[in-house]
Amino acid sequence: MKAADFFTFPPSLAPFLSFFDPMVEPWAWLRTIAPALASLPPPPVERPAGVPAGVHIEGAVWISPGVKFPAYATLIGPAWIGPGVEIRPGAFIRGNVIVGPGCVLGNSCEFKNCLLLDGVQVPHFSYVGDSILGNKAHLGAGAICSNLRLDQQPIHVRTEQKSYSTGLRKFGAILGDAAEVGCNAVLNPGSVLGPRALVMPGTVFTGYLPADTIARQRAALSHIPRRA
Repeated sequence: MKAADFFTFPPSLAPFLSFFDPMVEPWAWLRTIAPALASLPPPPVERPAGVPAGVHIEGAVWISPGVKFPAYATLIGPAWIGPGVEIRPGAFIRGNVIVGPGCVLGNSCEFKNCLLLDGVQVPHFSYVGDSILGNKAHLGAGAICSNLRLDQQPIHVRTEQKSYSTGLRKFGAILGDAAEVGCNAVLNPGSVLGPRALVMPGTVFTGYLPADTIARQRAALSHIPRRA
């Protein structure tokens, strides 16, 4: 299992390319988000023009051209926000976050130690912690990437063939390119979704969902082929 099986690293994030090896396990990328941000030159000290007074910016936050701001939100660095990103009211970015161009950071959503590749949509009431969302991945309203086991033990990724020890105490979810998660679904710690995989609304999912398959609540640990 390697990152290249899940993501196509976009040219828009070229400044970070050397930190995200496509041949390592995808959750290994979680450890490199902070070093990737630390490699950047400091952002401008002055507040970007046109940012509403109700948007709180703290620490090192790199804001690209064309970012759309709401009347109020909180951005705590380090964080890099790509061109054309839409930030909606009440969004909370709280450190070690890289957001690719064209993403939506939705109302009342929280983001922490995560990498969002191009065109990711997280539009309403979601938590994305210690997670990686591939190009054009989408979380429905209220979808949660849970990142901590109740017993706070290190997280394993389990497939039908193998159990991987990640060595991570906090690890939410991996969503491959164009993966979809329905409204009010919960991805338990260490959930891994292949490209174009789909978790149906209201499902509590744990484990590994291969590309082009669907997980439903009545059989959340099994999968069936997804129709083209």
